[in-house]
Amino acid sequence: MTDMTVSFLFIIILLLAYFAQQYSEKDTVPRPIHEEVVSERDDARQEIVRLEAIIASHEVTIAALREQVKEKQAEIVRLEAEIEKLEAEIRELKEALEKLRKVDPLEAYLATSAIERRRILETLRDQLKIDFPDLEVVISEETDALRFQGDGLFATGSPTLRPDRRAIVETVATRLSQILPCYTVGPRSKWTAECNPGNAIIEALQIEGHTDSTGDFTANLALSTNRANSTFSTIVGKSRELVSFLNFRHQPVLSVAGYGQMRPVKDNSTKEGRDTNRRVDLRIIMYTPSQSAEIDRIRQALSGKNFGGIAN
Repeated sequence: MTDMTVSFLFIIILLLAYFAQQYSEKDTVPRPIHEEVVSERDDARQEIVRLEAIIASHEVTIAALREQVKEKQAEIVRLEAEIEKLEAEIRELKEALEKLRKVDPLEAYLATSAIERRRILETLRDQLKIDFPDLEVVISEETDALRFQGDGLFATGSPTLRPDRRAIVETVATRLSQILPCYTVGPRSKWTAECNPGNAIIEALQIEGHTDSTGDFTANLALSTNRANSTFSTIVGKSRELVSFLNFRHQPVLSVAGYGQMRPVKDNSTKEGRDTNRRVDLRIIMYTPSQSAEIDRIRQALSGKNFGGIAN
């Protein structure tokens, strides 16, 4: 035991001698520098902690932004699909629009003729309203006729114009003499692009007599025809030139028809309805071309360049 202790102490002495031999004052660091280094080390460690915290926060933010990017990319894909769908619809609509722009000339002409007919009727109605404020005159629901109540022009059961109403029919004749030259052909035609830009042409200007359902059917038919004839005679007596206005078939546009009680516009079971049904209609029928090639021929006929019209 003693030998072992002595051996251990000897080893320790040798080690102390070795370390003492290695010691040099040049390897020592002054305390202020040591403290400064320790302080910098501690500061560096704190900065590392702070930066690591910032990095961790940024990584969380980046992860969140990446999720948002994924969502936006999905939204972009959806929107691009929506854009593609809308562009396809736009192409279809453009094709449809292009087809609509290519209007059938015949359909366009017929539409224009209907507009011109209504304009003629409105002009006549408005002028009559000015001259005869108490006169009941309206445009039919089909916008093809100017409608006078029968009792407004004729006494009940009479085919003769009332003397105090004769001026109304004569005024209609005067107005027609001013209007028809622009919508008819023949020697008295005075068509211009300003008065009739759509080249509409009147086929017939029909004076129609009507009665209510009271009385004998045949007698009513004769009465309505006589009223229409009386109106026609007064119109022609005032403006003889009206029989010279021709349609595209070289026929006078003025015509007469009596329908008796066959075409009521109101219920005959009431006095108001019967009063309305006892009437005279001034119906305007526009010429309807069978094909678009006729439209140019109509324009030429109106302008007097070609008065050939069509075959009778």
